[in-house]
Amino acid sequence: MNRSALIIAVMLFVFQTFMVKLLAQVDMERNVDREPVVAGKFYEGDKNKLEAEVKEFLSPQSKSDYLEDIIALIVPHAGYVFSGKVAGMGYKAIDPDKEYKNVFVIGSSHYVWFEGASVYNRGDYLTPLGKVEVNKEIADDLIKSSKYFSFNPDAHSKEHSLEVQLPFLQVQLHKPFSIVPIVLGTQDPYVCRQLAKEMKKYFVPGNLFVISSDFSHYPDYNTAVKQDKVTADAIMSNDPEKLIKVVKEVKSMHDQNLLTPLCGWTSVLTLICMTRDDNNIEYKHLGYMNSGDVPYYGDKQRVVGYNAIAVVEKKSDEFTLTDKQKKLLLDVAHDELAKVVGAKSDVKLPSEDMLDKEVGAHAGAFVSLYNQGKLRGCIGQFIGDKSLWRTVREMTDASATRDTRFYPVSKDELDDIKIEISVLTPLKKIDDISEIKLGRDGIYIKKGYYSGTFLPQVATKTGWTLEEFLGHCARDKAHIGWNGWKDADIYTYRAIVFSD
Repeated sequence: MNRSALIIAVMLFVFQTFMVKLLAQVDMERNVDREPVVAGKFYEGDKNKLEAEVKEFLSPQSKSDYLEDIIALIVPHAGYVFSGKVAGMGYKAIDPDKEYKNVFVIGSSHYVWFEGASVYNRGDYLTPLGKVEVNKEIADDLIKSSKYFSFNPDAHSKEHSLEVQLPFLQVQLHKPFSIVPIVLGTQDPYVCRQLAKEMKKYFVPGNLFVISSDFSHYPDYNTAVKQDKVTADAIMSNDPEKLIKVVKEVKSMHDQNLLTPLCGWTSVLTLICMTRDDNNIEYKHLGYMNSGDVPYYGDKQRVVGYNAIAVVEKKSDEFTLTDKQKKLLLDVAHDELAKVVGAKSDVKLPSEDMLDKEVGAHAGAFVSLYNQGKLRGCIGQFIGDKSLWRTVREMTDASATRDTRFYPVSKDELDDIKIEISVLTPLKKIDDISEIKLGRDGIYIKKGYYSGTFLPQVATKTGWTLEEFLGHCARDKAHIGWNGWKDADIYTYRAIVFSD
């Protein structure tokens, strides 16, 4: 081997050795678990004592305390002796058996200021209760998605606002979960909006967002109570501009003791930027205290405020049915139709107790009968004054025998009859016909002793305009003339429509 080849070989060996060490160092840095830094200070450092401490803050619990479909919580992050009770008010609203795949734990930095937010993707988080796995795939995705996300080790090294949330999650959630730890260093509302834009795709059922923030800092007790309500109301309005206004107003106040209305305002603002256009969620207040309420430790001249607020999916007012329930109701209708025309029913129905269990809710219903695609009878009732299956049975009988537009259904027709059932939601009085959506809403027009209705599917099948839909109903069903709807009471309802 000549001199030049030897030098190249040595250089390659040195380079390869350096790269192996470098990659090993990078891998080591990549997998550095974040050790607890406030255990024994903000909360108990001993595992057994910590678990007992958190359980005490979470008790008592019952199923009636649980809120369905919690998507986010705003909870405090002070030492447990001060804010643990309010944090418990938030966490115990979560059903312990609810499965959350990922928990995004978000707080505003107390120690370093930087543009954007830092996502921990170098390892897992540790507490005296054990390891909390970090979803590094999501963490990496956020960092790649925007210049406003990065990994800043200084943002996590001393920050307590995320750490103090973890023991509550470890105790309250019985099913496995991962966390995405995010520390905001920004004070810029524009940046908060950009962060929210990137995180919005993860703001879905099955994920939980925990926003860590205390409220007013250092006013007297009475000032804190008033200011914290103003701030909580701004948050619960789901309006980012209202929250920004509250923060600005406090900064311009002459009371130097009130330093901030919300120390994690940028984190809370980011949450509201994700929820502001979502009509299917609502904010619920769960509890309030301030440090002046704490026995033996509370100083009422200089306090910090704590609120617990949940973001939940609104409960739908609409009636829903499973495929199994729909089939049962169709079976009930076919069984009744066979009996009405004097034929033997080949439908095997469960016991009345089982029917009451499966389709025993009270709801109005219409039953429509069709022969070769042509209407053969249709009668229903709006008010659900009995079990739904009983209403369907009665309306089947009425449609087959008492619809005065048709002769009663005969035994010879039985094999050709198709049944359509429309289960109705409660009537809702409207103030403007613009509230009616064709194909979605049925209408009920009432004027004095006269009334008439069209099911939602009538508009779909006829292709009528809104004015035609109203006009035909007023003239042909309510018998108050084509324009009679204009000075009548109009109600809407929706229907769950299913058929053979």
